[in-house]
Amino acid sequence: MREMKGRTNTILFPLAVLGLLALITLWIDRTVQPPEPRVDGSTRHDPDYILNNFVTTKTDATGTISHILKASEMRHYPDDDTTELENPHFTQFGVDRPTTTIEGKRGHVSSNGEVVEFRDSVRVVRPAFGDRQEMTLTTEYLRVEPDNEIASTDQPVVITQGPKSIVRAVGMVYDKKNQTIQLNKRVRSHYERPAAASKPRPANRATKPAAKAATKNTGKQTKSGNSKNAKLPAKTK
Repeated sequence: MREMKGRTNTILFPLAVLGLLALITLWIDRTVQPPEPRVDGSTRHDPDYILNNFVTTKTDATGTISHILKASEMRHYPDDDTTELENPHFTQFGVDRPTTTIEGKRGHVSSNGEVVEFRDSVRVVRPAFGDRQEMTLTTEYLRVEPDNEIASTDQPVVITQGPKSIVRAVGMVYDKKNQTIQLNKRVRSHYERPAAASKPRPANRATKPAAKAATKNTGKQTKSGNSKNAKLPAKTK
């Protein structure tokens, strides 16, 4: 009997170890497997609401308007809390700084609203102020951080300032607060110096009266500048 019990224990112990290993393997498999997709529609990238002629305004702590964002159509997506815009138009104001406008064909706003992206035929206009002429920037993509007043792109840009200055580059960072533009690579510039205004030639006042006097006394024309050599008539009694 003791011999049979010993054999039984010898057989059951490896089986118990195998069973424990099987449970551990099953637990590990369940742990590393990705969760099953939900079928309630919450993971679909569909808009939960759409607005036409959308306008939003943000103010600072004093109530002063800092920027206005408009779009012909706005679509909000609940899965990632982002917003898509059609024909976005962004206006940024600043104290002692010019108002800057940005527009494009399509736009995207991050979930926290800290980043606004513009795509397709993007145009930035900073009006003239002080001694600086109007500046226009065109590109196909622009990333804007409204609170930091920074705009950047890794795409080709064309910057026009006034009628004579044109700069082309690939990649740019525009800091509105400090009024600086950093161009990254392939920078080319074209500048035409404005033509100097021609001044009217002053009249030769010293020679003209003398010439007239000589003509009156002699009855003959004298050339301007030679009045010293004009012959005077003889004296008469």
